[in-house]
Amino acid sequence: MSTTPVIAPEAPQAPGPINHFGRIIGVFFSPKATFEDIARRPSWIIPAVLMTVLGIVVAFVMNQKVDWRDVASKRIEDSPRAANLSAEQKEQQIAMSAKFSPGAAYAFGALGPILAVVVVAAVMLFAYNVVGGASAKFSVAMGIVSHAFVVTILSTLFFILILYLKPPGTIDLENPVATNLGAFLPDTTPKALMALAKSIDIFSVWVLLLISIGFAAVNPKKLKGKSLSIAISVWAIYVACKMGIAWIFS
Repeated sequence: MSTTPVIAPEAPQAPGPINHFGRIIGVFFSPKATFEDIARRPSWIIPAVLMTVLGIVVAFVMNQKVDWRDVASKRIEDSPRAANLSAEQKEQQIAMSAKFSPGAAYAFGALGPILAVVVVAAVMLFAYNVVGGASAKFSVAMGIVSHAFVVTILSTLFFILILYLKPPGTIDLENPVATNLGAFLPDTTPKALMALAKSIDIFSVWVLLLISIGFAAVNPKKLKGKSLSIAISVWAIYVACKMGIAWIFS
């Protein structure tokens, strides 16, 4: 009596690693698989460098297209302190602002992206480890947040396009791309309410969703079903602080 050998089924092969360029593309088209790969092999330098380069490009274009004296003048006139300033004091503040704004634009463009990634990564890491028990490392949080922020590149490109298309002096630097509810409210809207409306933004929601997908990939057992709620809770606290500051200085 012959016996038929039993062939054990082959174990499913683990998916191959995704290269840096593939991760950038994957954030848009296959975020779950992309962030699972980031959770296994965290990296953040490439998206941070990409956003920094675009930030410097934005600063360069702004310094070519924006009249900083006009911007400073409008801000002073809109300030509650305007009534208490003499014409000479206003001129001094306008001149000083116009002098330092170009350099500030370059500094913000170069340092803003990486600082934003570090701060958001630290806050989200704290929230997910303490509330969600994710047991994630800071390098993983940096990888998740930096890649989640990649989608804001689209907003940056829109801003550059607007700078070239709109006449000087007609661009609202407080809300240039107008992808949030604040773009549809009148200028007379209370500042606290405007801060809330500007926070409800297409790209902010997109980033939150990606961050929740990223941290869920770190520890699926503990974070299944609550990863998004943690991200939204952190965002809600941030928005509440913005509203409070806007109300204090209104």
